[in-house]
Amino acid sequence: MTAFTVALVLVVAAAGLLRWRRPAWYWLAFGVTLAALRVLVRYRSVMDACGLTVPPARWRLSLARATNRPIPEPRPPRIRRLRPTRTGLVLRLKLRPGQDVFDIAAASDRLRHSFSMFGVTSREVRSGVVEVRMTGYDVLKRVQMPAETETRAMRVPVALREDGSVHYRDYRAIPHALTLGATESGKSVYQRNLVAGLAPLDVALVGIDCKQGVELFPLARRFSALADSPDTAAELLDALVARMADVYRLIRTQQRITVDVPDAEIAADIWDLPDELRPTPVVVLVDEVAELALYATKEEERRRDRIITALVRLAQLGRAAGIYLEICGQRFGSELGKGITMLRAQLTGRTAHRLNDETSANMAFGDIAPDAVLAAIQIPAELRGLAIAGDASGGWHRIRAPHTSLRQAVNLCNRYADRTPDLPELAPFRPTTGTATELVPPAKASPATA
Repeated sequence: MTAFTVALVLVVAAAGLLRWRRPAWYWLAFGVTLAALRVLVRYRSVMDACGLTVPPARWRLSLARATNRPIPEPRPPRIRRLRPTRTGLVLRLKLRPGQDVFDIAAASDRLRHSFSMFGVTSREVRSGVVEVRMTGYDVLKRVQMPAETETRAMRVPVALREDGSVHYRDYRAIPHALTLGATESGKSVYQRNLVAGLAPLDVALVGIDCKQGVELFPLARRFSALADSPDTAAELLDALVARMADVYRLIRTQQRITVDVPDAEIAADIWDLPDELRPTPVVVLVDEVAELALYATKEEERRRDRIITALVRLAQLGRAAGIYLEICGQRFGSELGKGITMLRAQLTGRTAHRLNDETSANMAFGDIAPDAVLAAIQIPAELRGLAIAGDASGGWHRIRAPHTSLRQAVNLCNRYADRTPDLPELAPFRPTTGTATELVPPAKASPATA
């Protein structure tokens, strides 16, 4: 008996230590079994308390009265499948007649408390079937990406969602995106994860970093073109517009619109072309869009209009030509001048890290998901990397990218430097990767002059 008690105390102590230091290990070792039993035992009473049951059918009531049996209890949604995952449980429910998917979504917070889970989200799989995802611990506190993720052309994993699933950046589905975030909000780490995911793919990376290249130039060996000033950026964007026109001419000559060609084989973008003729897709990363939109003189205003016009043209027409935009910035508002809201309308994907003002949050989500605006401005400063991600469909969720240091991103870009394509149109903007020139730091002011 004493040995059993000691063993039990050790197991409880080990479980408590794992729950504190390694919540993922605790969940896989103890939590998933306890949570599954808790859900199955409490299911009927919890659903009844949350108002997610329906009265029994009339024929059941009539049969009970005719046979003098007890009145049947209200019926909750039927459990079709209970599947454990590395972060929680997935419960697939078959709704009863008269129930709606919004009933489950409205009761998510009550289900979270009743089942003692960290988070509960729901989505409609098909008519009458709802998938409820429950997380057993805070998966965004210490992000650990799964060892295996679903990867395909132009689709890369960049972050983890609050329900434990992987957040992908799919350029085929969402060609252009806007990423906002204040200083020290984690926007640069998100951008590094994006570059790290694209580095192994057959894609050309083009960067515009007007902070003298301090963010993107360390990754230069994987970039086909880089610009570190607004003047160079204007020329680079003009070259991309010219490339887009050339790609459209290629698609036009290869459309194959004869009568005997099936509709599915008619070329309308680069992905319909044969592999040997398909141009390399291009991802354009703009590190700070406000630097491209600000001006102080008439000449700078003309340059600014040229840049914004090129960005709008690429956003409107670049998808079929295989040119995709990633617009990043600390601030994004209508005060940046004409054309900004037109550019914003073409950026389907929206990601907002911690923001200092509500105007930027409204520019990110005000036109697609107004309820995400409040969530974006309530991100605490100590949770760097936490962001709100949404798209034009109106759905949004919290995500957090795993921490990737600049050294890790540089090593990954150097490893796949041989995959960097040489594009003739962008050859003048190809970054040099030679030894950096030693610069003299600015002289400090003397006490007398200070």
